[in-house]
Amino acid sequence: MGKRQLAELQPSEFVVTILISNVATLPLEDVNIPLIGGAIPILLLVSFEVIVSFITLKSQKARKVVSGSPRVIIRDGVVDQQEMKNLRLSIDDLMAQLRSKDIFDISDVAFAIIETTGSLSVFQNFDARTITPKIMNIAQTSVNDNSPPVVVVTDGVVSPQSLQYLQKDVAWLKGILDTSNVSLKDTFMLTANRSGAYHLIRKER
Repeated sequence: MGKRQLAELQPSEFVVTILISNVATLPLEDVNIPLIGGAIPILLLVSFEVIVSFITLKSQKARKVVSGSPRVIIRDGVVDQQEMKNLRLSIDDLMAQLRSKDIFDISDVAFAIIETTGSLSVFQNFDARTITPKIMNIAQTSVNDNSPPVVVVTDGVVSPQSLQYLQKDVAWLKGILDTSNVSLKDTFMLTANRSGAYHLIRKER
């Protein structure tokens, strides 16, 4: 499961955790069941979870099947009601999560995303963000400056959806890689926003 917090368990991890806790109590409740009878199913469940975690780590398709994908529920202050229905998320739950991030007005939200863990990530409008020295020294020059960065490359794999969101193409990506003198397979992660600003992390050897 890695070093993530318990609250960030994926659905498969949560199910395995519940099953392990139930199986572990069987030998304690029934003296006729030997300890080995509870240990073997636990080892099988742990092995299953390790295998699933490895597969989802290496495969984006498997990761989407097992964990789902992030869902955008607010765009430019407008709530996607259909997405909320799909997620079975009430407006009260949404507002509670926004308030926990000190946001009380939906119109202040540029993007709000429900992550696969169930947590809410929020990117505020430029004029609604908390003033910091960094913001005071930077003026917004275009609408694209208000777009959140997205992950374009993960472990050498390009995300077509991210390129579409950025309104960029493969040639643009190739130009960045050539400028950085790094190949696609040697790219651990590349994030970028619509204004063209990007951050590239090479794979460690």
